[in-house]
Amino acid sequence: MDYRSTDRLDATLSAIGLGTWQLGADWGDVSEADATAVLDASVAAGVTFFDTADVYGDGRSERVIGAYLDGRAADAPDVFVATKMGRRGPQHPDEFTLDNFRAWTERSRENLRTDSLDLVQLHCPPSVTLEMDQVFDDLDLLVDEGVMNAYGVSVETAEEALAAIERPNVASIQIIINAFRLKPLERVLPAAIENGVAIFARVPLASGLLTGKYTKDTVFAENDHRNYNRSGEAFDVGETFSGVDFETGLAAADEFSALAASVGLAPSTAALAWVSQLPGVTSVIPGARNVRQAEGNAAAGSVEKLDITDEVTAIYDKYFRAAIHHRW
Repeated sequence: MDYRSTDRLDATLSAIGLGTWQLGADWGDVSEADATAVLDASVAAGVTFFDTADVYGDGRSERVIGAYLDGRAADAPDVFVATKMGRRGPQHPDEFTLDNFRAWTERSRENLRTDSLDLVQLHCPPSVTLEMDQVFDDLDLLVDEGVMNAYGVSVETAEEALAAIERPNVASIQIIINAFRLKPLERVLPAAIENGVAIFARVPLASGLLTGKYTKDTVFAENDHRNYNRSGEAFDVGETFSGVDFETGLAAADEFSALAASVGLAPSTAALAWVSQLPGVTSVIPGARNVRQAEGNAAAGSVEKLDITDEVTAIYDKYFRAAIHHRW
């Protein structure tokens, strides 16, 4: 496993982390025993970074992580946990107040069984929030008080990422980057490098499209966002299949699978390794619903340097650029 650090975030993180949305909700049911097994398998494979949020399963993901870390031996490897806040109420700038920040972080500290949170990220807040000085003054105050060690912003668009990077104490940006979402490569990653900001690449498998396992007949569970948010009915459609329509994604996934095979890798391994090796990416945070997936994801952190960017870009240009490049 490769490990990285950045100037603004005082931590060394595994190149492949673990996203834990799956362990909370919205991807079908995962038992607590299976969730704990995923955490354990990830750490055993060298993962030192978990990403969660206070709304994943209404706190279930945080609670599972908190119980897991609390029950480990004192000499176990350290795990850095990033959580998120800001989506427990209406998505309006007036909700982003110090009082709410205190309430949300207190709940997360209880769930995660910790006095001070490693990293708290604003959870895809309204764009105007990034222009509000008071929001960042309040976040600075919570760092000074020891409520959290650092803060970052999870964003939907490249423009939001660039605005957040301009804030001097933003330690990290979380943004969708995968073979089917390339816009962040243009300006966001160079800006992150220049400013020493950590970049966490989420949805790196395009909600599973890049595993190459889906067909037009694949059926997702009723409580799986790949079913109920296919057209953005519940939240930003860019979070589901990276905003591409399912049929187009399947065609592109077939071509990516062939590309992966040409370098001797499974599609998911190639997809994760390629993103993790992009200059400026600190950690990639795929999710996992079982031990096999967790171990397979982590293995991508030790893949030798891939030289497939031109081919990935060609697939993107063919299927996606005209439809989505201007949106996110």
